[in-house]
Amino acid sequence: MSLPASQPESRRWKALLFIGIAQLMVVLDGTIVNIALPAAQRDLGFSDGNRQWVVTAYALAFGGLLLFGGRIADLWGRKRAFTVGVIGFAAASALGGAAVNTSMLLGARALQGAFGAMLAPAALSLITVMFAEPKERAKALGIYGAIAGAGGAVGLLLGGVLTEYANWRWTLLVNIFFAVIAAAGAILVIHDPAGSRKGGRRLDIPGVLLACAGLVSLVYGFTRVETDGWRAPVTIVLLIAAVVLLAAFVATESRVKAPLLPLRVVGNRSRGGAYAAVAISTIGMFGLFLFLTFYLQVVLGYSPVITGVAFLPMVAGMMIGSTQIGARLTPRVAPRLLMAPGYLLAAGGLAILAQIKIDSSYTSLVLPGMVLMGLGLGTAMMPAMNLATHGVQPQDAGVASAMVNTSQQVGGAIGVALLSTIATSSTATYTRDHLHASSSPKADGMLELQAMVHGYATAIWWSAGFLVLAALVAFALIDHRHPKAAGDSVAVRPAVEEESAPTH
Repeated sequence: MSLPASQPESRRWKALLFIGIAQLMVVLDGTIVNIALPAAQRDLGFSDGNRQWVVTAYALAFGGLLLFGGRIADLWGRKRAFTVGVIGFAAASALGGAAVNTSMLLGARALQGAFGAMLAPAALSLITVMFAEPKERAKALGIYGAIAGAGGAVGLLLGGVLTEYANWRWTLLVNIFFAVIAAAGAILVIHDPAGSRKGGRRLDIPGVLLACAGLVSLVYGFTRVETDGWRAPVTIVLLIAAVVLLAAFVATESRVKAPLLPLRVVGNRSRGGAYAAVAISTIGMFGLFLFLTFYLQVVLGYSPVITGVAFLPMVAGMMIGSTQIGARLTPRVAPRLLMAPGYLLAAGGLAILAQIKIDSSYTSLVLPGMVLMGLGLGTAMMPAMNLATHGVQPQDAGVASAMVNTSQQVGGAIGVALLSTIATSSTATYTRDHLHASSSPKADGMLELQAMVHGYATAIWWSAGFLVLAALVAFALIDHRHPKAAGDSVAVRPAVEEESAPTH
């Protein structure tokens, strides 16, 4: 069922509630299982190598299939793609929760990633086509951005609670409850606005194969960096293959009549700048989640539950920055004048967190750093998501939305690999420089902690640098003028060639 283009979607705010629940399910799944991994490993008896694959299987399927999922939403209908994605994600979660061996768990995680790749672009593109009025869309994207940004921290908290007080299987089974609510809402409330589908177009099979293979090689290549190093033959081969495959993908898309990713979507300077800024800032954000989680648990001795609680001020900061600052100012302020200061504020928060020592106070150091990080990222994320789909045809909203998620996935993969390498190298250097032949076991233990914290702090400094770089990219590439009225970005109009948007 489709609604007339001129008729406001009276149930769009109810629809946003269900879209938000589904998005939270997908985002928190990136971290909720991590805390449960040791318990799952003891239960199923898989090796340390396979433990990493529990995370990698999800990341590869999700990152590799995002563009395909976004185009499926455009061709098949966003409501249908959203509903199938939610139901499939729930079924895969049930399979993983019932896993009796390693293969069953890894297969379920890969299926979760595949259905998540269909669900995530459909969710964001539904918002862009349902909310046509600028202020309403800004508010809706602010809520969506807060959920997307805070989902990782919520996953840490929920994963800790479920693992500590229930069973590791519930970190997967809990998705069923989210999915039932989201699927019911999708069926009863969500509708595709008329004229927003790209019916009658053929699927670009060569583009699908090249994009999937290239993105999987890229994400997996950076995943292997963390375990094998930058100089390992498998790492080098994977990264070279990614470059070749993605270059072939771009060449293919410039020739086919119905491309998987129309190059005009990423060719616009402001929109391309938004994708680049999101990817770079995600590197910095992963630095916070990765190393601060280790710091709180290993150095300060927090339990998984208390660690999750410790991240809540950052979640609150993201929600305030996204819904109260970003959403309110986006309709009136040029995106780069929100994104650049937002990223710089987040970098300031990371600069505070980089001061951590083995005896640092959570209240006086960690807390203010987290709040500033959350406020800054929340403020920047909302205009970035708005700009990422601005000016595209409604029929391309799915694949444009998929590019946002792809930017985050690629940034996350690079962030984990690069920052882990930096932290490990810095820790080893500190240990070597401070090791004394006459040291006692107690002194050795203290040195190990000091070296670990030094490595974390060094990596967090690099994270702050990436957020500064994201601010510079946003300021340099994104147009200084405010985007045109909503009618240019997602208004339903004939599927003609995209109107040129300002690029300077």
